[in-house]
Amino acid sequence: MKFTAAQIAGILNGTVDGDEGIEVSKLAKIEEGSKGSLTFLANPKYTHYIYSTQASITIVNNDFVASQDLSTTLIRVENAYKAFSQLLEYYNQVKMNKTGIENPVFISETAKYGENLYLGAFSYIGENVKIGDNVKIYPNVYIGDNVKVGNNSVLFTGAKLYSETVVGESCVINSGVVIGADGFGFTPNEKGEYNKVPQTGNVILEDNVDVGPGTTIDRATLGSTLIKRGVKLDNQIQIAHNVTIGENTVIAAQTGIAGSTKIGKNCIIGGQVGIAGHITIGDNVKIQAQSGIGRNVKDNETLQGSPAFSYGDFNKSYVYFKNLPKIMERFNIVEKKLDNE
Repeated sequence: MKFTAAQIAGILNGTVDGDEGIEVSKLAKIEEGSKGSLTFLANPKYTHYIYSTQASITIVNNDFVASQDLSTTLIRVENAYKAFSQLLEYYNQVKMNKTGIENPVFISETAKYGENLYLGAFSYIGENVKIGDNVKIYPNVYIGDNVKVGNNSVLFTGAKLYSETVVGESCVINSGVVIGADGFGFTPNEKGEYNKVPQTGNVILEDNVDVGPGTTIDRATLGSTLIKRGVKLDNQIQIAHNVTIGENTVIAAQTGIAGSTKIGKNCIIGGQVGIAGHITIGDNVKIQAQSGIGRNVKDNETLQGSPAFSYGDFNKSYVYFKNLPKIMERFNIVEKKLDNE
């Protein structure tokens, strides 16, 4: 896709300083800009690059004053960083504005879908599926029976939604995500073998949930595994059966949450955190990376360590821990002196 400086200025409500007709078709860092690319200058530390960049167009703040000749066309805006972000969002919307049904696909006769559907090749839509308006379903997606997908949601290549899954509006389900597989439910018998416990519940994602590639969310044994509005999940996260995650909580990669745990709203959970089952974590909790949580957590706590405890206490304890060899040397010297007395 190509855009002229005049078109970009119109999108950003900016003004062109230079050639209005010059075209760009790619984005670049200012120090790596080449002919046909668009870049931006927001950080003063990078100002010197604007005089050597080969980018065809550079977005700058309105108050930028050049001290040397420029070879790049400028688009002046109120805030260059925000304007560039706005342009990225616009570009994505244009790039992803696909519609129509490719072939081959399978769509059950009982499935229903709304307007402006994009359905990529080799996708499967099961019985009684309901898909809203403006939904984008990329190739090789599996949608099982009785699934619901809300308006404006996107399912990227290879996503799998097992039966009875509910996806709200404006959700993003990335490649390799599995939602609604059986939870890890087994019970031992008298022979020491394990019998499977039927998992008869489902998974519900409310509106504006993002799920990163490779993440898995298990269906409930009974009831629902619930991911509430605005939750953002990174890559390769495991969420077990009957977990609830509150509104606007964000979780980084490789975190594992065991069954029936309840996590509050507006929490921030770092990468590689392990959370035990059947506990409750309050609202506004912050958990540092690689922590292990095995107890209930009150609202507004900040935790680190495994097992985790107060972030402040952890940092104080770590000072002693990292100096433990020196402390032990001093202790041994004192002990020897006492023995010789």
